[in-house]
Amino acid sequence: MGEDTSAIDRLRALFKASNNEQQYEPVDSDYGNGDDDVRRPILIVPEADEGEEFSWFEYSIFLLLGIAMLWAWNMFLAAAPYFQTRFADNANILEHFQSAITSVGCITNLLSMLILGQLQAKASYPKRILLALVLNFIVFTLLSISVTYFRSISATGYFVFTLIMVFSTSVATGLCQNGAFAFASSFGRPEYIQAIMTGQAVAGVLPSVAQILSVLAVPAPSPSASSADQLLTTNAGNTTSATVYFSTATVISFLTLFAVIPLIRKHNRILESQMMTSITSIEEAEQAKRKVVGMWTLYRKLHWLAASVFLCFAVTMFFPVFTQKIVSNRPQDHAPRLFQPSAFIPLGFLIWNVGDLAGRLVTLGPLNLRHRPVALFVVAIARAGFLPMYLLCNILGKGAVVKSDVFYLFGVQFLFGLSNGWLGSCCMMAAGEYVDDGEREAAGGFMAINLVGGLTAGSLLSFVAAGVK
Repeated sequence: MGEDTSAIDRLRALFKASNNEQQYEPVDSDYGNGDDDVRRPILIVPEADEGEEFSWFEYSIFLLLGIAMLWAWNMFLAAAPYFQTRFADNANILEHFQSAITSVGCITNLLSMLILGQLQAKASYPKRILLALVLNFIVFTLLSISVTYFRSISATGYFVFTLIMVFSTSVATGLCQNGAFAFASSFGRPEYIQAIMTGQAVAGVLPSVAQILSVLAVPAPSPSASSADQLLTTNAGNTTSATVYFSTATVISFLTLFAVIPLIRKHNRILESQMMTSITSIEEAEQAKRKVVGMWTLYRKLHWLAASVFLCFAVTMFFPVFTQKIVSNRPQDHAPRLFQPSAFIPLGFLIWNVGDLAGRLVTLGPLNLRHRPVALFVVAIARAGFLPMYLLCNILGKGAVVKSDVFYLFGVQFLFGLSNGWLGSCCMMAAGEYVDDGEREAAGGFMAINLVGGLTAGSLLSFVAAGVK
């Protein structure tokens, strides 16, 4: 009897070894009506530790997606001179519009991210990305029209319209952030997360360049011209730059909408290859593969990284408020066009964003601490030291302690942006390495929530800096 049992065991082991390529696991009994006999097998495909094979084509698509994701955000920052002309008739709005825009945008973005994070079980991340791009296309089109055709609206009326546009595009940004970071994490390639982060930095550089070129394209007013004529010329430059910027944003949303489709199709083909007859759609396959993870579970694994990215962007949110107040140390009546406020303010945003872009690109090389989360947390705290440096600059033309535009543009703006891009990218790229394969999508969404949470906290705290004169 013992020999028969041993023979049977050997046959079973041989049969099991011959079927290693297909492993099955029953779905929990509560999948259906709760009966134990209602169990449908699904195919469990082991994932490679290295994720999908890296592709520069896919990297470029995620890069473009990152550009489209934050184009709206940077639009409202870089277009500060244009909004100043639209709100010039209302001193209260003029003083607080930047903080109001960032606060409404960040709060809306955070709430949408929190809601979407709770809906991960049945989420279709590609659909969220597509919906975000369509919504942004509509918002940018309306903003482009408003520059020319809504001129007679009062400052209060246009402020309300602007905040509605901020709200709408922040919902789109939340959809895109939640969808894109989770979607990129599912490929198992940290480089694709870095591509999105780099695209976000490019979205800050290009609008500032367009703003400056548009201002410089308008002929400078004659020194003998009246103050009214000079003001008219300045407003014309701001209006032209805003038109170019908003229209370009519309085109970018449209192009990204079509560029991301091949990536979604590849994602769907991978899921189709993993489907069985028991799974009737791609969305079911995606949901079956996904592991739903609670926020507390993710926080225990990613607490240093989550805190670092939160602090990083909370501190960063003070820079827009200071940047739109600081002007060149050169006398405005003798300064070149580039150093007059209409161009110098966008120049400040440009230098900050160039530093931000450089910091994100650096993380592709060895200068990267994503394997040392505690060190990243220390850097996040140390970045607060940049904030007092803004008080040394020429705020509202009232004089600077350090009378140097080089100090402001490169000693403050560039280095502050560089540290933001480097730290933020390190944190976001590291998240997928501290969780299980099935938790990568949830981890991407979780880190995005902490990023937006930092932006929201910083935007609310920036009201303190808004009163600095």
